[in-house]
Formats: sequence, C-alpha cells, structure tokens
Amino acid sequence: MAAVKAAKQALRRQIKARVATLSVEEKRRQSLVVSEKLFRNPRYASSKRIAVFLSMDDEVCTQEIIKDVFRWGKSCFIPRYELNSSHMDMLKLNSLQDMETLPLTSWNIRQPAEDDHSREEALASGGLDLILMPGLGFDQSGRRLGRGKGFYDTYLQRCSRQGGGKPYTIALAFREQICQEIPVDGNDVLIDEVLYEDLQ
Repeated sequence: MAAVKAAKQALRRQIKARVATLSVEEKRRQSLVVSEKLFRNPRYASSKRIAVFLSMDDEVCTQEIIKDVFRWGKSCFIPRYELNSSHMDMLKLNSLQDMETLPLTSWNIRQPAEDDHSREEALASGGLDLILMPGLGFDQSGRRLGRGKGFYDTYLQRCSRQGGGKPYTIALAFREQICQEIPVDGNDVLIDEVLYEDLQ
C-alpha cells in the first residue's frame, strides 16, 4: 500500500508539471477536440442523466459540454464535495445561469452551498446514466489517478450499492495526462472509457 501511495504521489507531480507547460490556447484547443469526441460518443447520445465536473484550470474545460447537455434537454448534475471528508453528492443544475450564481469553494470551484437542500440529488431520484470523470492522469486500461481524496471512487461504490448499478464512466483528458500505467489499489474504480486527442 505504501509503495502504491508513493508511486501515485510521484506520478501526480510529473503529470502536474506536464500540464503546467500547456498554454491557455492549447488547453482550450484540446478541450474542444475532446468535447467533440464526446458529442459523437453513442453513450453520451443515449444518456439522459449526466454528471459533469466543473473544470479547474488544469482539467479539460467542460463549459461546452454543459451547454450541450442543456441544448439536448438532458439532466445535468454537478458535484458538491464535502471538503473535510471523501463524501460527494451529485446535485441537479437547473440552467447555465444557475451555474453562474453558485458560490465558489476554497478550491475555486463553483458548487451548490452546503445549506442548499432544494436540489435534486441524483441517487435519490433515479441514479445517473453517465458520469464524466476528472482526474490527474489516466492510462489506456481505464486506470485513473485522482487528487487523492477518493471522492469519485467512493461515489461510484455508493452508486453500485444503492441499486441501479454503476453508471457508465468517461474520463476527459489532455494528451499530457495519458500515462503508460497508473498504479492502483483495491479502492480504485476503473473508468469505462478515456477520451483525449489521439494523434495516431
């Protein structure tokens, strides 16, 4: 376990350094390529209830994706992280305007306030068809390197327990986040698909 933990920490540093070299324009360009790939994905097309992360600077930008989800009349859910635990809920976002009014967390991510109990929680109302996954690094086998808090792994385990099974998962990545092999342990949940700009 300790060896896996150390390997993950080292890899996190390497990937962060690689992503840090990308210009704003390059991140925007790759984000659009990945978004277009997603829009052509049959799983995305058939999904009605989709969880989307609100992207940070070092992640594929999800703004166009959120717009597209609303354009097609799908239900959009976004994470609310509990900062002092690994608990996360997926809460319904009502519109693009709704997103702009959400408070900012200490991580500079918009999310519904702790005392906002009016929103539909995905697992309480029929589950999710698709979760778009953030992460620091990914490999071709669907292994994912998160930020070490375990939010998504814990949430996917909850989805499986609460009936309805595990939603389909698609990770969105910059090319610089793709690794040969990600070290994993027993708690790491594999991703079904990783979308990135493939230059082959």
